[in-house]
Amino acid sequence: MKVTALKLGLMSAAAALLATAVSAQDMSAFKTGPVFEDFGPHAPVEGVETFAPDTELAHSFDVAEPAKDGGRNRGFESAARFINMHVAHGVAKENIRAAVVVHGKAVHDLLSAEGWAAHDLEGENGSAAMVRAMLDQGVRFIVCGQSAAAYGVTKDELIEGVEMDLSAMTAHAKLQQRGYTVNPF
Repeated sequence: MKVTALKLGLMSAAAALLATAVSAQDMSAFKTGPVFEDFGPHAPVEGVETFAPDTELAHSFDVAEPAKDGGRNRGFESAARFINMHVAHGVAKENIRAAVVVHGKAVHDLLSAEGWAAHDLEGENGSAAMVRAMLDQGVRFIVCGQSAAAYGVTKDELIEGVEMDLSAMTAHAKLQQRGYTVNPF
């Protein structure tokens, strides 16, 4: 059976419309909380048992991609989602240790208002309020010192509470020695 270019185009368009409809439908199940009410959406998953309250998780996130268009950094929000979904499924909040290791241009997303202005970045840091809320809940943010040096970022320009290490590699090595697993994506 010969399929014409027009038929292929119509089938592709129909598939795209279906994917958009399914995607929009799926997103309605995503909610924030219980730890971060303004970010970190997650969805319940049927058939998945809740975790025992004594479950302990230590997980680190590697973030190099900066936020887009003044928005929140998606990598940072992944850490919030990790916390929200596990607490929602039975893990005690105090049994979750999360760290976000930041390198590359994403170091700008950890600048304070003064640091943001000093680097002549447009608008405001759309990740700042989220980072402060996460720091308040014990999430560690660790800046790669090598990336900071490459982009001219100094420790005093960072949001209060953000740490700096020699490198992202160093930070990950130290976290792994303390039992943290690394987010694979």
